Amino acid sequence: MNKQLKVGVIGTGQIAQIAHFPVLAALPDVKISAILSGHYENAQMAKEQYGAEKACRTLDEFLSTEMDCAVLLTPKTVRKAYLPPLIANGLDVLCEKPLSTTLAECEYLADLSAKSGKIVMVAFNRRFAPANRKSIEAFHVSGKQPHMVIANKSREFKEYRGTLENAIHMVDLLRYYLGECDYVEARAKFTDPFFEDLCTAHLGFENGATGLLAASREAGQWREQVEIYGENMTAVSDNLDSYKVIYPDREEGQTFTPLNQGWCTVVNRLGFEDCIKHFFHCVRTRETPLTSAEDAYKTHELMDRILKAAGLPDLSNDWGESQ
Repeated sequence: MNKQLKVGVIGTGQIAQIAHFPVLAALPDVKISAILSGHYENAQMAKEQYGAEKACRTLDEFLSTEMDCAVLLTPKTVRKAYLPPLIANGLDVLCEKPLSTTLAECEYLADLSAKSGKIVMVAFNRRFAPANRKSIEAFHVSGKQPHMVIANKSREFKEYRGTLENAIHMVDLLRYYLGECDYVEARAKFTDPFFEDLCTAHLGFENGATGLLAASREAGQWREQVEIYGENMTAVSDNLDSYKVIYPDREEGQTFTPLNQGWCTVVNRLGFEDCIKHFFHCVRTRETPLTSAEDAYKTHELMDRILKAAGLPDLSNDWGESQ
């Protein structure tokens, strides 16, 4: 049995309620020691709901609480106000994506994290989604390399800076699957560039591979599909519900449903559970996280290049949380 880790949580918004708190509360070797929110009553309600030891009114009170690590779930516009003091207080940190709202701030936080010697991980949870993970593992096990990946994450509604907020998951997957990018061509369709209808990108990678990004904000329903091609293999992750690996002579795959031994929930299928577990594994072993702050910076840098090429608001300025 692992030693119990004490974790503090900053932020009680939607992503905290949907994904992080349920996972943290269910882990037998993790205890939520403190919760801090912009509104104390929200921290108090989360404390009661998820069995935390205390709700805090201030960051100083939070930092004075005994804990091993922290989960940072604040709005991205204020991450810089919280991450440095957490690191300075000797804490390992799991931070929601994106790391910040400007590339300069992302670089500063990534550099600070690297120099600190602490575990600082960005929650790019799609890398940990079972359907995505098993799709790319099929290539790794076969000793084959993908030469093309098509990543589509389309939604049925517009949101503020949707490509940055949502499609960044696909950009991160493209980097994870294909390496570093040396060519970017992108287009967007919009009336208001902060609420784009569409963004697509053609990406070239240093190893000669090609990545295609598709992100419509006018879909009939949410659609998330990643297709991986190369060396007479195809792997398809379909809406994170299933994956299929196609060979010249056969197909293999799996559908993840609640009936699959009763374990596959939305939080699991979207990769949140394994992402959070990976963070605690790294806290214990001191291994570099798969999505360390330094690695995540490279995804933000590529995202900035795509936004610039598409004519969308990029990461050179802090455009705020909404317009």
